[in-house]
Amino acid sequence: MRTERDMKLTRRDLMKYGGAAGVLLGSGMTTTQALAQSMSVKVAALKTIPAISQFLYDRFDGTGIEVEVVQFNSPTDCKNAVVTRSVDFGGFGIAAAISGAAAGEPLKVIAGLCNGGMAVVAGASSGIDSISDLKGKKVGIWPGSTQEIFTMERLKMEGIAYSEIEPVRVFFSEMHSALASGDIDAYVGAEPGPGISVSTGVGKIVEYPYSTPMGSLNVIFATHPALIEEKPEVVAAMMKVHKDASEFCMTKPKETAEAAVEIFGMKPEAVAVSLPNVELNWELSPELIKRAAIYAEHMKALKQIRDVPNFSDMMDGSFSAALKKDA
Repeated sequence: MRTERDMKLTRRDLMKYGGAAGVLLGSGMTTTQALAQSMSVKVAALKTIPAISQFLYDRFDGTGIEVEVVQFNSPTDCKNAVVTRSVDFGGFGIAAAISGAAAGEPLKVIAGLCNGGMAVVAGASSGIDSISDLKGKKVGIWPGSTQEIFTMERLKMEGIAYSEIEPVRVFFSEMHSALASGDIDAYVGAEPGPGISVSTGVGKIVEYPYSTPMGSLNVIFATHPALIEEKPEVVAAMMKVHKDASEFCMTKPKETAEAAVEIFGMKPEAVAVSLPNVELNWELSPELIKRAAIYAEHMKALKQIRDVPNFSDMMDGSFSAALKKDA
């Protein structure tokens, strides 16, 4: 019979097992699994290829946790949903996470989600063949996104001011159609947009903008600090689901491609372009934290944030570390 003490497992208890997720990692039905079994959580996600693992969470319910994926149109919307606790977890760009943390908003980055997944795309017959050619052109960019920061930095590297292009506010999901209709000359988007544009002959890849010191850092996985304090066992259970889904996608390209066709309504030839541009991950690695710090400095230099956030407050690597230790 479980005692009242057993039912009220705290974060301090979990830490005794080598990390906040420690009790989840043994064999058999643990207290953490029992507590998470009847727990339903909501997870914010963008309907993009970088978020493909999130749309497969329901295949990995070994911890008993029930996941509802809620779709949003922008990284900022995903971040805001986490901050306001409209959802329990969210996947969104590192730019949105840093902006929120710098503004004092309550969020904790607990894992990586995806590197890459971005591309600068121009009309197939636009004559735009390099970043320099974007000067004076209408470029679809979502404000406050990771893509916007990469665009600013790449333009700066080429000696071009951001004011020398004409940024057009376009949702990621609408960038391909905006390019096809001629409303924009190019865009800096997220897969599957670039894959669709290339496979249909509407667009061409100008570049994958990963040559900055920020590398290919893109999407992270976060939650509200209060959830970690109140229900660390649920966070640990969700991290296990996140890890399993990510590893499935990384090791099963054929099955992942089939899922992308089904989920996003993409044609196989578009998926064939998109997936190689995506590196899914789940660890909150030292390299991710290093690149995020560089990213924050760039955002400060570009005056997108006033101060660089305290990364020890913004990030909690204990759940990721506990899973890696058990691997």
